[in-house]
Amino acid sequence: MDTRTIDRLYHKLAASLPNARTELRYRNHFELLISVLLSAQATDKSVNAVTGKLFEDCPTPEAFLRLGETPLARLLRPIGLAPTKAKNVLATCRLLLENHGGKVPGDRAALESLPGVGRKTANVVLNEGFGQPTIAVDTHVFRVANRTGLAPGKTPLETETRLLEVTPRRWLKNAHHYLILHGRYVCRAKNYDCSQCVIATECVYESKSL
Repeated sequence: MDTRTIDRLYHKLAASLPNARTELRYRNHFELLISVLLSAQATDKSVNAVTGKLFEDCPTPEAFLRLGETPLARLLRPIGLAPTKAKNVLATCRLLLENHGGKVPGDRAALESLPGVGRKTANVVLNEGFGQPTIAVDTHVFRVANRTGLAPGKTPLETETRLLEVTPRRWLKNAHHYLILHGRYVCRAKNYDCSQCVIATECVYESKSL
């Protein structure tokens, strides 16, 4: 895909998604980090349903640690993988207090040193929380980037690297929001309808349903 086509693709996505941002509900860096940790293999909607009350009762790392692992796992049961997520959340809270004064660090290495925080989670926190031009490649972004021909890659890291290379600077800050939301609601894995796609002209997918 050439540079002009890529710029036009992002322009169309931006026009169709003028308020693109994460659908997770949070009020600060800490709540963002915990929400993203909990969103692994879960929908944003299911996470929001749990965190609304949870963040009121546990607004700080100290409060999470006072709650304890078993009660936390019980609260996290609706979003799945509750025992593992509870363990990682509490371990992360402990390290935030021990190593970062209770604050969420704004650099990749420090974020990825936290339990349960991989590259994708770090990218979301850096972009959404700290305004850095990172691109988090989840299943939606990976699908859209490969299906459209925007940034083909065999792995999420390959696709991320390629997206960072080809995405024009002015679109970098919001690129992953555009791609995630487009993949979630339009360019779905199944039952996609290309007649409703604003970038169907730019897309090179051979099985377009026009």
